[in-house]
Amino acid sequence: MLLVIDIGNSNIVMGTYVGKELMKHWRVSTDRQKTGDEYGILINDLFRYQGIELTDIKDIIISSVVPPLVVPFMKMCERYFKIKPLLVGPGMKTGIVLHYENPRAIGADRIVNVVGAFDQYGGPAIVIDIGTATTFDVINENGDFMGGVIAPGIMASSEALISSTAKLPGVELVTPKNIICHNTIHGMQAGIIFGYVGQIDEIVRRIKVEYGSDQMKVIATGGMATMIYKESNTIDKIDHFLTLNGLRVLYERNKT
Repeated sequence: MLLVIDIGNSNIVMGTYVGKELMKHWRVSTDRQKTGDEYGILINDLFRYQGIELTDIKDIIISSVVPPLVVPFMKMCERYFKIKPLLVGPGMKTGIVLHYENPRAIGADRIVNVVGAFDQYGGPAIVIDIGTATTFDVINENGDFMGGVIAPGIMASSEALISSTAKLPGVELVTPKNIICHNTIHGMQAGIIFGYVGQIDEIVRRIKVEYGSDQMKVIATGGMATMIYKESNTIDKIDHFLTLNGLRVLYERNKT
């Protein structure tokens, strides 16, 4: 059984694979203060609830955009699983060409998403990861990474609005029924959510124009993807397991 781990700024997503089949998956909050032992105990508890033993895991692959957690997770894998995991980073065989001025500056999550999306859907395509930041990654017909866009995440935008205005309260991110709102809470929800949908649709439109194709598939992933998908005119599909699948593909390309 293969364990795949994606360490994001807000959440850590994990899954177990047997071959190409995703068997179980989990999402936990990212805590930079936790030690490797604490994460080891947490994962062991999650496994036991699902009837999995640590010894069932034969290989592990990790991607991370949180540098302080890389070493704790590497040590945790060696201590609790007796496995030295693969780490997504420079030198790994990705099977794609990275058209970027400095390929080492590309976040591991973006590479994993591109690999997973091309494996599942082919190209050309646009992958939108709606998380702490929102990234738009462009894939050509050969599966190569052509570049993309990085925008503030919807939560970051919401928090900036609230922290910068003395009289506006915190709001739950729920889509209001109307765009013309009659109270402050609904007005903020409309501005944040519909404004964010407009940003996504406009960026996708411009990418398609610059790439020269209206036939690009648009796949969204990330914690807020479902809410945005319901309002968007450009997103074709939601894939909550895109990153996990990309990690599985990278493992297969790099296993010895």
